[in-house]
Amino acid sequence: MKDFLIMTDSCCDLPIEYINEKKIPYVSLICNFDGVEYKDDFGQTQSYKDFFNGLREGIVPKTSQPSSQEVYNKFEEIIKSGKDIVYLCVSSGLSGTFNGANVAKDMILEEYKDANIHIVDCLTASLGEGLLVMKAIEMKEEGKSKDEIINYLEEIKQRLNTYILVDDLSYLKKGGRISSAAATIGMVLHVKPILTVNHEGRVMPILKVKGRKKSIVKLIEIAKERIENPKDEIITICHGDCLEEATKLKEKLMEEIGPKDVIINYIGNTVGSYSGAGALSIFFFGSERQHHII
Repeated sequence: MKDFLIMTDSCCDLPIEYINEKKIPYVSLICNFDGVEYKDDFGQTQSYKDFFNGLREGIVPKTSQPSSQEVYNKFEEIIKSGKDIVYLCVSSGLSGTFNGANVAKDMILEEYKDANIHIVDCLTASLGEGLLVMKAIEMKEEGKSKDEIINYLEEIKQRLNTYILVDDLSYLKKGGRISSAAATIGMVLHVKPILTVNHEGRVMPILKVKGRKKSIVKLIEIAKERIENPKDEIITICHGDCLEEATKLKEKLMEEIGPKDVIINYIGNTVGSYSGAGALSIFFFGSERQHHII
């Protein structure tokens, strides 16, 4: 049986140490920050601190997906090494990366007739996508076949829960992720909306909570209600340079839910361009994704 590699993109927001340890190939999205283009490469080219400090100073970043040629080059490198590819891609509901990757795949198949590339639309981003990558890597290390991994990911991804607390709605508004009216109401009333990523991989508000502390408590309540078999599950937390709050959230999750582990990392500059400084997100496998506002 032909060997294969698990591949992803920089929107997965996994710790760079994990990416390097597991030798995971990836493509980078791009962040234009104050007129300079930076690769989204897990805080290597532009540090997380510099990025979020810039946001606080009023810099408005712009993001772009990797070109189809760049994805093609990465695919070709792997195909030439004699391996198949399972690419876990950021949500098609949030980025054009998935469509661009399919264009690159078609280009490869025209030239390399025996190439085998499967692209999984993760229908989420950040450490939600990262959780799926970790699951795929774990299965590969257990000796599972490529088809077993793909089938499992396609089956489980609707149970990948994403909940996001943002401190500043203006970035989501500027990025076209929520309406101007919703953003204005939230900012005027000091409402901290809790957002989710729905079954189509799109961001939507599900709950409005007055105040930051109450919102964080609500994140814990949602996780307690929706997570299944917590002792077997890993919860991930991504933060927009609010490590102290993320650490306290981890302690509460460990105390009140008792998962197998809780992993914390920074939000990268692509996702952070929309969530802003102070964002706090949790991801876990549990009940099927919500389709409506609660």
